[in-house]
Amino acid sequence: MRVPAFLFILFAVASCAGPPAPVQNAKVSPEETINLSSAGEFTNDDAADIAYDRKLVPKGSQASVTVESTGGQTRTSLVVEGLRPERAYGAHLHAKPCGKKPDDSGPHYQHHPGQIDPTSEVWLDFTTNAEGAARSSARNEWGLERAKIPGSLVIHAQATKTSGPQVGTAGARVACLTLK
Repeated sequence: MRVPAFLFILFAVASCAGPPAPVQNAKVSPEETINLSSAGEFTNDDAADIAYDRKLVPKGSQASVTVESTGGQTRTSLVVEGLRPERAYGAHLHAKPCGKKPDDSGPHYQHHPGQIDPTSEVWLDFTTNAEGAARSSARNEWGLERAKIPGSLVIHAQATKTSGPQVGTAGARVACLTLK
């Protein structure tokens, strides 16, 4: 019995193709953990940890941020040193990494796009002590997704407005740390 040529070619191609590729899943399973962090002294020339305003972020200022997402929760901690003493600042996670320009870090990271509040965004406002140091933390009831991870932490010139038409704003961007 003779096999038609097109069937022979079809069989040969199908047998060489191998199994289908696995489907990629962008969501993190509840058992997985995503850790992001950054620490450094704010400089004027390294976009990964950059100061945009030396009046509010003096030379020698530094910060450390950690983000841990596991079990459907995200915990974020921030420690700063060397900033202006006894002053309120805003701080948020942003969508993109830091850059030479303050706006390079993009908008605030929002777990629920378009929702501007501390349940969708990560707000880490703080007031420094007499030495210019402070700590802040936030806990959100959602896990990060691999396809949508924040790129940076931005320190703002003012505390975050919690109501009114400017809710979520915190003034100029004065410093930025790129998350890794």
